[in-house]
Amino acid sequence: MDSNERPSKEAQETVDLVRHAFAGPRPTFRRTTSSAAAAPVSIQQGFDFGSLPEYEQLKIQKAAGAIAGIENPFYRLHDVRASDTTSIEGRTMVNFSSYDYLGLNGHPKVVEAAKDAIDRYGTSVSASRLTAGERQFHRDLEGALADLHGVDDAVSFVSGHATNVSVIGGLLGAKDLIITDALIHNSVVEGAKLSGAKRIQCAHGDLEAFERALRLNRMRHRRALIVVEGLYSMDGDVPDLSALIKLKRRYDAWLMVDEAHSIGVLGARGRGLAEEQNIDPRDVDIWMGTLSKALTSAGGYVAGARQLIELLKYTSPGLVYSVGCPPPVAAAALSAITMMQEEAWRLQKLRENGQYFLVGAKARGFDTGLSIGASIVPIIVGSSPATVILSHRLQDRGYNVVPIIFPGVAENQSRLRFFITSRHSPQQIDGALDAVAAELPKVLNAPSFMNLIAGR
Repeated sequence: MDSNERPSKEAQETVDLVRHAFAGPRPTFRRTTSSAAAAPVSIQQGFDFGSLPEYEQLKIQKAAGAIAGIENPFYRLHDVRASDTTSIEGRTMVNFSSYDYLGLNGHPKVVEAAKDAIDRYGTSVSASRLTAGERQFHRDLEGALADLHGVDDAVSFVSGHATNVSVIGGLLGAKDLIITDALIHNSVVEGAKLSGAKRIQCAHGDLEAFERALRLNRMRHRRALIVVEGLYSMDGDVPDLSALIKLKRRYDAWLMVDEAHSIGVLGARGRGLAEEQNIDPRDVDIWMGTLSKALTSAGGYVAGARQLIELLKYTSPGLVYSVGCPPPVAAAALSAITMMQEEAWRLQKLRENGQYFLVGAKARGFDTGLSIGASIVPIIVGSSPATVILSHRLQDRGYNVVPIIFPGVAENQSRLRFFITSRHSPQQIDGALDAVAAELPKVLNAPSFMNLIAGR
């Protein structure tokens, strides 16, 4: 909106709504200390969830988008499969917001494997594997995952997020210690909360902080677990695995590496962080990964020692009390592992594209944070409203890039997160970077959204 232009009646009403939300009183909740003083409780028919403070916050966010003249950038409806391009409302766009790192989504052999599995086994295994048994494709997939990581065995779950929640929440308890990187994925955070263990978050990549936390706390706890990501999903950087292994040995701790974004990305053969950094994979206690990214399917898994996997198969709630991976899902992931090994050029092309994007972004003066240019490269904008507006401007130019804003990241770290794949062309990458270069200064120099709210 031009600084001299008056808002329309509809826009002014929206501004007034947001002003009221910022200025109005916040609801308070008090706990009654005496049961005798408690008033009778009336029973409501159909509670209005729209009255919750959390919903009020959503309304504020929507109103902010209306003021800026932009649509909700989340939950956009796509018409076709995820690839280097997509279609939104019939309009083809270059796509940088999908995890198909190796371009295997829709690969004829992967599709054929999924269809064959449906023909033979149907669309569901219909029950928990513990109670109703398993199928050969479960064992084949888990054997392939174990081989990929270079460990004894693996077990698959129907959800990547639930894998971390269930495994961490089940292996650790109130007498234990969990130390994580501050930028660890939400699934690890939720699993740590569920466990009831003492939780310590260390500054991102700060090995001295990890060591200090272990030195000061390890002896007071039964078990200790260190959790890091193989390739950090917001920043695209990697941890020093060798140093972490030394720490876990010194303090008798377990080390867990979440390879959701690094398996099929790092290493010459896509075997992840251990291959990338020339580490013996058996020196890591728990390898976790997902099937939904480079392996173009859905679900999660844990790989490691035979005893660990056997323990999880009989005790992990996310496996014991949940249906097994559906036939087409497991078959597609298994086929993707095979195709990754047979078509190794995809890994090389992915790394070339990631480096090309990173170098091009830096050459244009963008803040790419700590990214190593593997498959995730952020362009840090610095404020949530500006990031959302920039995403909208890029969409107008034909590029789909979803914004990452507070509380997903700190407010001053709001960013556009680009997922690079082996299918992206130099022309697509240059086009996106040129579009950012053209629009970012306009967005940063536009009148402040908060000034509009304040009536200035």
